[in-house]
Amino acid sequence: MKVADIVKKLNLKVHSCKNSLDKQVTGGYCSDLLSDVMGNANEGELWITLQVHKNIIAVASLKEISAILLVKGLKPPQEVIDLSEKENIPILGSDLPAFELAGKLYQLLGKI
Repeated sequence: MKVADIVKKLNLKVHSCKNSLDKQVTGGYCSDLLSDVMGNANEGELWITLQVHKNIIAVASLKEISAILLVKGLKPPQEVIDLSEKENIPILGSDLPAFELAGKLYQLLGKI
């Protein structure tokens, strides 16, 4: 499933990289610890987090994450948006908490 499909089905906001939503999503990873994501997330996953600082872009780029999904209505600062555009990593958003988003993504990707 592509990032664009997930955006539509989960009614997500696109904070950055609106023209780069064609990446495939192979799964999801939910964590707020950067070291945990670096050690355990897989290429192609959608990363659910509440972190909004620029280091999320570095980690997502290193792990080849398809997109970052911010929870609870959090918005990234402009410097993070600019960096995500440069690295071509979409930042998405939702008002839902991480627990609900993870469950919805899990169902959407057919993991049940």
